[in-house]
Amino acid sequence: MPPTVLLIVDVQNGFINEWTRHVPSRVQDLQVQYDRVVATRFYNPQKSLYRKLMQWERFMLGSDDTRLAFTPRGDARIIDKSTYTCVDSAFLEELFRDFVQTVHICGIATDNCVLKCAVDLFEGGIEPIVLADACGSHGGLECHQAGLMLLRRFIGDKQVVGA
Repeated sequence: MPPTVLLIVDVQNGFINEWTRHVPSRVQDLQVQYDRVVATRFYNPQKSLYRKLMQWERFMLGSDDTRLAFTPRGDARIIDKSTYTCVDSAFLEELFRDFVQTVHICGIATDNCVLKCAVDLFEGGIEPIVLADACGSHGGLECHQAGLMLLRRFIGDKQVVGA
């Protein structure tokens, strides 16, 4: 039987605000339900397009912004990423090697990084299931709801649960 996998996206200090403060405790509790936990941690390199095009200077390596806002379980894999997604050919190959067919996703932000990871898994042949009540957007409730709407259109209405 393939392992159950939880992908926790960018639940970091710098993304916690009034619209996302519920996420760390929810992901903390979810971890025990899965065989494998993967958590991503976003960082913003010096020459990134986030800086160049969006004038976004936060999330430098080692800053408090990049620290995880929950305690990953001891065997969790942490992926540092400087893009919206962690889903690349190596990640997909690892999932296929272990016969993983479905990945549950939660985290921050519903309208960009969670969305991008879910769509990339979908396009890579892995069924994504977004756990909406363990997601949020630091951009606000409207951004979170927009992300959920787009996720339903991209990956299917039944792939977004707990909204």
